[in-house]
Amino acid sequence: MRRENQSSVSEFLLLGLPIRPEQQAMFFALFLGMYLTTVLGNLLVILLIRLDSRLHTPVYFFLSHLAFTDVSFSSVTVPKMLMDMHAKYKSIPYEGCISQMYFFIFFTDLDSFLITSMAYDRYAAICHPLHYTTIMREELCALLVAISWILSCASSLSHTLLLTQLSFCADDAIPHFFCDLGALLKISCSGIFLNELVMFTVGVVVITLPFICILVSYGYIGATIMKGPSTKGICKALSTCGSHLSIVSLYYEAIFGQYLFPKLSNFIDKDIIVALMYTVVTPMLNPFIYSLRNRDMKEALGKLFGRATSLSR
Repeated sequence: MRRENQSSVSEFLLLGLPIRPEQQAMFFALFLGMYLTTVLGNLLVILLIRLDSRLHTPVYFFLSHLAFTDVSFSSVTVPKMLMDMHAKYKSIPYEGCISQMYFFIFFTDLDSFLITSMAYDRYAAICHPLHYTTIMREELCALLVAISWILSCASSLSHTLLLTQLSFCADDAIPHFFCDLGALLKISCSGIFLNELVMFTVGVVVITLPFICILVSYGYIGATIMKGPSTKGICKALSTCGSHLSIVSLYYEAIFGQYLFPKLSNFIDKDIIVALMYTVVTPMLNPFIYSLRNRDMKEALGKLFGRATSLSR
């Protein structure tokens, strides 16, 4: 693969996780368990929302889409990482690498927009409880999800089209466990100023602006709570705020330094650790956050297990 003066490549070499050979089996079992937990946990969330009529509300509509996104997001990178942990030559075709990068960016951005939509739902529920059903009507929820998909597609497509214009010369080794945009730009032998400019600009649109919207939403929520006495409706709406804030913190802590400030990420081990946080850990924790901290989800889970137990007798 390492041919000098090569303007294009047919495949890349993923260097993978920086772990010792004797630790491969332990980390393989660990990440396999985490991935299976992610898939089963998020599919269970989708199933509960689908089966329990009490969960047919806007916030759980967004949560079901978030659960689907987390399964897809994790599946873009983790299976390939697990395969490479037992492979001698960790290659990935050029087309496969570009596709992996496209879907990784797509689901990353989709996560951001869905979390923002959930923040708006909490704002409407607490700040305008009497008009909540009018504001968060079914058509608006579907529109917010559709816009999230369209913007995420546009974002990932812009990065992908720009990347396909670059040349990769002698160096085809990616110091990562998946085809990360930042890692690919580092090994390109073309000028990447436009790519970095678009990365920063699009990052502001799909990460920073949604984050500001979330902060503004919770600013209004806090002001509303401080102004009046706590009512039963507000308390019920607040029951999902803690879960949502936990997801927000997990998501944005890892994302900000990784893509908005790529020049600060000079240590590849740090990049890999951060990437593992939002590709493996966060999607796995999200179902537990919403299941363990939300009364409606726990009741739906108990109802499902109760029905399964009665059928097995």
